[in-house]
Amino acid sequence: MSAPSISAARLASPRLVLAAILTTQLMLVLDATIVNVALPDIQRSLGFTATGLSWVMNAYTLAFGGLLLLGARAGDILGRRRMLLAGVTLFTLASFVGGFSQSPGQLLAARAVQGMGAALAAPSGLALLMARFPEGRERTRAIGYYSAVSIGGSALGLIAGGMLTQWVSWRWVLYVNVPIGIALIVVARAVLPETPRHRGRFDLLGAATSTIGMTSLVYGFVRAATAGWSDPETLAAFGVGVLLLTAFVLVELRAESPITPLRLFADRTRSSATVARLLLVAGMMGMFFFLTQFLQDVLGYSPLATGVAFLPLTIMLFVMSRVSATLMARVGMRALMVGGLTMSTAGLLILSQLSADSSYLAVLVPLLLFGAGNGLAFVPLTAAGLAGVAPQDAGAASGLVNVSQQVGGSLGLAILVTVASAGARGATPTGTTAAEIAQHAFVVGADRAFFVSALFLAATVILLAITIRPARATQAAPVQEPELALVD
Repeated sequence: MSAPSISAARLASPRLVLAAILTTQLMLVLDATIVNVALPDIQRSLGFTATGLSWVMNAYTLAFGGLLLLGARAGDILGRRRMLLAGVTLFTLASFVGGFSQSPGQLLAARAVQGMGAALAAPSGLALLMARFPEGRERTRAIGYYSAVSIGGSALGLIAGGMLTQWVSWRWVLYVNVPIGIALIVVARAVLPETPRHRGRFDLLGAATSTIGMTSLVYGFVRAATAGWSDPETLAAFGVGVLLLTAFVLVELRAESPITPLRLFADRTRSSATVARLLLVAGMMGMFFFLTQFLQDVLGYSPLATGVAFLPLTIMLFVMSRVSATLMARVGMRALMVGGLTMSTAGLLILSQLSADSSYLAVLVPLLLFGAGNGLAFVPLTAAGLAGVAPQDAGAASGLVNVSQQVGGSLGLAILVTVASAGARGATPTGTTAAEIAQHAFVVGADRAFFVSALFLAATVILLAITIRPARATQAAPVQEPELALVD
């Protein structure tokens, strides 16, 4: 590439480039939770069952996570700005159509298409961020903002969802993406540089086996919540899931251009960070799902009050993620990840003691601990997940960071719905009315889910403490900068 083209690619203000990438990521991760507070209204409006309601979340996160690596590969081959714009356009259209849904099937289809659009846009956004910001302090700061948006966007979605549901309608949790998406398309075209196209093939078989396999596993867990573990359909779903995921590994070993180069897992730090991120988000999404319903159905909060109740969590996430980015070079990645996730584990353990008589204070303390802990951990987790990646694998590595987050959310929520349903069925009836008995059963089930979420995070703490080497702790993620060209 000639020097002029590199200079041209950097004419846009770094702040504008960062703003466009962060806005893209915020819109995509926010949509994983913005429907959370609206779930009771969606259930009443469209007639979802109690367990079927979880698919409003999973239809999005499964399509998002399952197709992310294919989206990352598409960015490498066709150009990352081009794929980001295509993804945002598809996401925006699906949001508009989804707002008009009149049945569960229509809404779930729209949510799945939203996930497809997100899968095209998200990995290209992170890869463009790595390309635009050089190694060292500048990239660490940019990754800090990106991490804050990635985890804080989930919490902001709860607040925004509460406002829109109460002030307008649950349909606006989808409609709100339309003006944001249109504005983003205009800005991204103006400020984001394009990467050159490369020859290559799309690993469609790998994408199909991984996506359908993970969907089958999630379906198996959700099915088990209502039909039991011995149900033939439950067993068939698990069997298909295991077979397809096994086939996925075999396909990736032989594929000429795999969507998941298995060499990415050769580095112990990077592999551990990927697994840790999956487990962390598994616990986090379950916490959002059950705590949202606890606040509305048990404590009697309105949708708006429920969203505002999560504000302390959001504040702590943003504040501590900034602190984490500053401290990482001083204290190392392992100390921040282990210390932060220990705090988050403590918060979930406190939540597992909730009762129908609990006050908001019993929720506030865990939210503060969870927000502070996750804020400290997410920046070094992101840096560790991108450590030592070669330029030709930058897109796949970026996609893998997002995959672990979305797949973790889907699989974790499915497992926790199953755990909660089993707990609710085994609860000793308490109360004089049917409503009181149902409320008590829900609280027992939710407490079980919070406890299992804490186990997810405790396992993450142990994994990171054992596998992350202190000697590498102060290293920034040495992801080399891909070549850029300004292409219209």
